[in-house]
Order: sequence, then structure tokens, then C-alpha cells
Amino acid sequence: MPFIGLGLHILVALYFAVHAIRSGQNMYWLLILFSFPLLGSIVYFLAVYLPDSRLQHGARKAITSAAKALDPSRELRDARAAFDYTPTAQNQMRLAAALLDAGQAEEAATSYEACLTGLFANDPEILFGAARANVESQKFARAIEQLELIRKVQPEYQAEQISLLLARALSQSGRQMEAKAEFESAIAKFGSFDAKAEYLVWALISDERELAARLHAEVQRTIDRWNRQTRELNLPMLRRLEAAYEYTQQRR
Repeated sequence: MPFIGLGLHILVALYFAVHAIRSGQNMYWLLILFSFPLLGSIVYFLAVYLPDSRLQHGARKAITSAAKALDPSRELRDARAAFDYTPTAQNQMRLAAALLDAGQAEEAATSYEACLTGLFANDPEILFGAARANVESQKFARAIEQLELIRKVQPEYQAEQISLLLARALSQSGRQMEAKAEFESAIAKFGSFDAKAEYLVWALISDERELAARLHAEVQRTIDRWNRQTRELNLPMLRRLEAAYEYTQQRR
């Protein structure tokens, strides 16, 4: 029986090791996982796997959506009030995030940029928020610069989201071959619905018909299995797909 338990620990460690490699984590995790199979797996699960899991993202999305439905502008009001009363860096970051969620990308980008000073100049969370705001406000060159800096200073941070946002920014900058390569890399590393859906949006807009047809079949198979709650959680992505299909129809 002890041998069975030992084998299970090693299998779990192997699973997390594969996840670490595919998601671009620091290689020291491999040393931890294989030096301490049980304890290392527990630490990896709590520190990396769970925060990055779709279950965790789904729970956060559900809570956020419920709060917004009850009072859509509350977080922005509270964030402005907090920053006006105490203009700290933390409160400015909160305000920038609230502005971005409220669709005020220009002001959000300005607020994020103001945070990127001193100790926070290379902070990956602020850089990612700034890049998102810059993409939404069509400042693609600046977004690319920020996303590449994140990869340089902390390669494991939000690896999938960084890859997909970078691909979008590259595409909007006219760097289509680089965008396609970035999407292909994201599909190979993560193979998630988000990666395939974002790549499908690009393929539709870029008139890559054969690629779009293949991706459509894969994406639709996933969507067909969703329940109502999952559809609601992924509504922004579904709307982007719908807009891309409409654009394709108008062009033909």
C-alpha cells in the first residue's frame, strides 16, 4: 500500500510538472515538485494551478457579474472616492481597473501609466492592465511594448492572457504574420477555448477561410456543450465572435 501512495504522489507531481512547462512557469518548480512530490504538489496547486484554473476564473466572473448587475457603476464611484480621499498608488490602480471595466479605456490607460513609476515601473499586474487599456484605446504600439516587458521581467505571469492580448495588438498594428505565430503558440501551449476563439476572430477578420472553418468547428463543439451559466460567463467572447462573423458577411 505505501508503494501505491508513493506512485500516486509521483503521478500528481508529473501532472503539475507538465502544467508548469506548458504554462511557462519558472523551472525551479520542477525541482520542488520532484524533490518533494507530495508537499511540492500541494504548494504548486495552491500557488499556481488553482489561481490560474478556469474554475477560479469562473467563480470570480460570476461574483463580478452579479455585483455589476445590482449596481453597475458602484465600483467606479467607490474607486474614485477612495482615490480622491487618499491618492495612493494602490487607490490609483484600483481606479484604473474600475475605469477599464466601465469601458473608459482612454482614462484608464492614463491612470495606469501614472502608476508605472518607481517601484511599480515593472509591476506585471499594472503593465497588463495598462496594455489592456491601450489595446482598447487603440494604442497598440505601447501595448506591445508593455506586454513584451512583462514577458521579460516575469515570464510566468498570466502567460495565456499575455499571449492572446499580444497577438491582438500585433494584428491591429498590421503585423499579421507575427500575430498568427503568437496565436499558434498560444494554441500549442494552452489549447483553451479562449485561445481558439481569439484565433477564430483573427482568422475571420483576416479572411483566412480554411483556418476559420477548422477553428469554427472546434469552437462550436465546445459552445454546444455549455449550459446557460457558462454561456453568460463567456458572453463578451461570444459577442466578439458574433461581430467577427457579421464583419465577414458584410465583406463578401
